[in-house]
This record gives sequence, C-alpha cells and structure tokens, in this order.
Amino acid sequence: MNTNFKWKKIGQIFNPAGQFDWVSTHGMLPVVDHIKDDLFRIYFSGRDTDNISKTGFVEIDIKKPLDILHLSSSPILDIGELGSFDDNGVSPTCMVNHENKKYFYFMGWNKGSKVRAAEVSGLALSLDNGATFSRYSRAPIIDRTDKEPYTILVISCIIIENGIWRMWYDSADYWINEELPRYNIKYAESTDGIHWTREGVVSVDYKSDDETRVSRASIIKEDNIYKMWYCYAMGTGGYKMGYGESKDGIKFQRLDHKVGIELSESGWDSEMICYPNVFQHKKNTYMLYSGNGYGREGFGIAILNKHEHHDN
Repeated sequence: MNTNFKWKKIGQIFNPAGQFDWVSTHGMLPVVDHIKDDLFRIYFSGRDTDNISKTGFVEIDIKKPLDILHLSSSPILDIGELGSFDDNGVSPTCMVNHENKKYFYFMGWNKGSKVRAAEVSGLALSLDNGATFSRYSRAPIIDRTDKEPYTILVISCIIIENGIWRMWYDSADYWINEELPRYNIKYAESTDGIHWTREGVVSVDYKSDDETRVSRASIIKEDNIYKMWYCYAMGTGGYKMGYGESKDGIKFQRLDHKVGIELSESGWDSEMICYPNVFQHKKNTYMLYSGNGYGREGFGIAILNKHEHHDN
C-alpha cells in the first residue's frame, strides 16, 4: 500500500467551558459508540474544578457532527472509593459491544506514589444499552506484574477476532523521573475481555532514544492490513499523531509520514493533536481526537478523504 492518507478536519465538536460540574475543563480521550442510524455517542473525560477526571458523553448526528444533540449533565462513571485504584479520576479508553453488553474500559487515576500519577485499567459494564454502567470489579483488570511493574497500564483498543479478544495498550518500561514515564504500545489476548494473557509483547516500539511516549492505539482492519493511528511525543513535549501498519496485528511498522493529519495554523488544535479514535460508518472513515493541552481545549473530528469516492 503506497497511498498516503489525507484527513480533512471537520472541526471542534466539544469545547469545555464549565457546562456542568464534571466538565469544568478538558475534553480528553474521546471514545465513540454507535447508537443507531447516524446517531453516535462520544464518551470522554472532563475535569471538575478540583482537576479530577470524570467520564460523561455527548451525542451527535454524524452528518452534522459539530451540533451537539445532548451533553450528559452528570458523569456516567464517577471516581472510585477512597483508596481504590481510581479514586482520583476516571477516563474512558475503549468500548466493546459484545452479546448485548457494553464493555467499557477505563483508566483509573491514582496518586499513591512518588510519581506524578498512576494509571491502570478497569472495566465497567452496561446491561441497559448504555443508560447506566457499573464496575465489573473495584480492582483493575490489568495491573502491575513482575514483567510490567510500572503504573502506566492503559487499554487503548480491543478487537474481537475468531473468539479472541485482542488488546493494544500503553505500558511503561520505566519512569525517567517523577514527572515523565517512558511507554509504548504493547499487545495482549483474552478469551473473555476480562482475564488477559500479557507477555509484554511490544506492538509499536520507540523510533528513537528521544521518544518518551507512544500512546492510544486506534485500529481499523482493511484489505487484510491492520492500520493503526496513535500519538507520540519526544522528551517532555506534546503529542503528535502517528500511523503504522501490520499484517498480523501484533508487530506494527511505523509509517508516521503517512499519517495525514497535522497541527492547525491556529486555534484549539494548533499546539497538540492526540488521542485518536478512528471508526468507520457508511463508507466513511472518521477520526475523533483531542487538541491542545492533552484535551484542555476539547476534541474534534476529521474525515478521511478517499480516492475511490467523494465525501459529502
């Protein structure tokens, strides 16, 4: 495949401006869920006035994605109990619809360490089509092991193929200092979406010694090729968007030059673009992504310009 991608930015969907208590600032980690027809729900992480991350959603018509139909007035998932892995914040990372259940994977924020933040992954389930979510467990579903002993373990993307749940997740190799972890994207498998076999298999590796973070895999499979968008950062700098391809979905070749989406000249996504969530609907491919300040200025949407047809 020799084509480079070209994403056309449609614009900013959500600008956090204190609309409700849970979303005083930030629109981080947009996660799409198709409701019906052209209606989509986008879960995301806002922050309250104490800078605590909480998860709510907006609903949009994909034909007019910048017109928000509904913004949840309260979090769909609030913080966990005091002392638990998610007592200092909850952010969405991945949604899987399977056998009339919604498997809602989220990241719990925690402060109980010398490092800036511990981030490990939990699971909440909805049995009522997204009206409510309840935690599967008060403990994380992926947590530290001897092979992966550091507190960046964040599920990004899950695809079920032939009964196997395939997961791509952020996993820290070490902390450079108390403020800066070094992590890339690893791969694991499960038969139920809950119990995972993790061997620390690297899926997307660093491309240089200067690179500190490779994060937030989002994958579509086309023409027997796994196509992944992610974000990456050098040193203490902000994220840029990257792209890679794989034949087996395990080891990805980095082709960042093909990514097809860059910073804007000005505005909400002119300093940073990050946290891609790529999805397909009616022959179109879309990307949700966060902007400046890791989503401090909200999130927006882009559409892939394809050669074989013209988008409306």
